[in-house]
This record gives sequence, structure tokens and C-alpha cells, in this order.
Amino acid sequence: MTQFDWRPHFTDVLQYLESENRNAWHEQLTSQLIHRFEQQPHGDVARWQAALEQLPDVPQARVDLNRSAITVASPAALSASGLEALESGLRGLMPWRKGPFTFFDTRIDTEWRSDWKWDRVAPHLSDLSGRTILDVGCGSGYHCWRMAGAGAKRVIGIDPGLLFMFQFLAVKGYVMHAPVDLLPVRMEDLPENLELFDTTFSMGVLYHRRSPLDHLLELKGTLRRGGELVLETLVVDGPEGYSLMPEDRYGQMRNVWFLPSCPTLLRWLDRAGFTDARVVDVSVTTTEEQRQTDWMRFNSLSDFLDPHDPTKTIEGYPGPKRATIIARKP
Repeated sequence: MTQFDWRPHFTDVLQYLESENRNAWHEQLTSQLIHRFEQQPHGDVARWQAALEQLPDVPQARVDLNRSAITVASPAALSASGLEALESGLRGLMPWRKGPFTFFDTRIDTEWRSDWKWDRVAPHLSDLSGRTILDVGCGSGYHCWRMAGAGAKRVIGIDPGLLFMFQFLAVKGYVMHAPVDLLPVRMEDLPENLELFDTTFSMGVLYHRRSPLDHLLELKGTLRRGGELVLETLVVDGPEGYSLMPEDRYGQMRNVWFLPSCPTLLRWLDRAGFTDARVVDVSVTTTEEQRQTDWMRFNSLSDFLDPHDPTKTIEGYPGPKRATIIARKP
């Protein structure tokens, strides 16, 4: 197996940064990609590359970005050998956590019904047509594709998980020049105060940050003046000023730091300099929305809840409830 050639997959986004005169970010990103793929490559990259290369080449494939399942289809049915290679390649990229996706009638039933979250958020968004969007902690890029389907001019997702990147490339291989890219970097790997994006999404990230206010300030720095922040995070019931900090784990997750009440979260946004912040949705996460499937065979939400009281986590904390807040950078 030859070394993974990362350059063709990032040509579009690097050219985009050049066109926007973001030369410093272009140089920084290039160095980061060289480090990740050439200097300290992940041990599973060769396996994921081999899985990706099994996916059949279908020149007339088309991708529908406006269905609940991102759908790759072809005017002609795949051959038996093509379907076998497809199944093998997609299963080589397991576990699939964010989705769902359909590849030529092979449905990937992901752990998360990410389409449910999109359906809750989308009605409250500004028109995404022509907007430049950043999706922080984008996973496999499911929501990035939905943003493009809603008319976004350019979508850049960031997530350090390399498996997520290969799952994203499984879709992008059939729409090579879509204005959607996934960068395998962390929020802290971005240049400060980019002020590049019209809309920044941070969904399912804030509670993983040791300093939530610093995360809000980082998000603010990515936005142009007047830009929109879409923030989704775990919350708990309580008055302004109340926030739960788990003693150790929350729902078996070690890296959960702060679960604020909605009034506290609005105060945080105000202190970070956002305006017009409003809570647009509060939803309890159920075992229908997050669960084990044939494409994600590890433990999932039902294993993380109290078996005698599913309204609580296995540690005894309030069960997962998520709020979506939309705010503006003045």
C-alpha cells in the first residue's frame, strides 16, 4: 500500500484560501496536513485508504443533498461485483456515527439520526444561500452536505477524526468539485480571528471544552461582522448562573466539562460579545435518535443511561438534553 496521497483531496480548499487572500491560513494548513499524513501518519490510514479504493467508480453518479439520508445514486444499477465491492468498502469505514447515508441503495443506518437534528435546526436558520459556512466538530460531514444542499456557497467542516474524513471522502468521491471540504484539524488549529464566515455552526462541541467561554470567543473570531452563530450543546434545567460540572464521567464520556442551564448559556454568549441570542429548540436525546446499529456495533446511548431510570445517566446525572441557540456577532 502506497502512502496516502492527501494533496488531491485538499486542492479545492487550498485554492479557495488563495482566492480569498488567506495566505497565512493556506501555509499553516499545508504544514498541518503534511504533519498529519507524512510526518506522523495514523496507523489505520492505509486500511481506510484501501476501503475507500474499493468503492466502485461510477462516472454518472449523482448526489442528492436534500434527503434525510445523503443519497448517492446512478442511472444504471450496479453490477453484483460492484455492489459487493461497495459493501466491503463502506464496512471498512465502520463505525459510522453521523448520518444517515445511502450509496446506490445500500443504506448506512448510522448511530445518530443527524437528520433529526437538522430538521430541528433548519427552520430557524437565516437563508444559507450564498453563505460561507464553518462547521466545527462536523464528524463525517453529514451536516456540511445538508448546508450545501440548502444553497451555501462554500462549506468548510473541521474535525480531527481521520476516520470521519475518509467517510466524508466516500461521498465526495462522487461529487469531486462540490464546494464542501472537511479539514482534519481542531478548532485551536485555525488561525485566530479569521473573520471569514457568514455562519459558524458548533453542534455537540461546547461541553467538551474545558473553557466554554474561550470556545465562544474562538467561534466569534471566525465570523464576519453581522455573522450568525448556531450553537447546539448539552444543557440542564436550572436558573441563570447554574451549570453542572460532572465529577468524572457523564454518560460514560470522560471529556464533558460544563452543562449549563439555558439562561446561563445565554449569559455566556452575552459576556462573549454576541447579540440577539435566542434559544430556538430544546430536545431530550432519545434512544431512537442515538442507538447501536449494524453500522455502529459499539455501545450507544441505551448503555449510558440508568437501566432503572432512563431519565438519568448511568452516573445519576440528568439525562441528555440539547439546546440550540442562534446568536449574532455585532
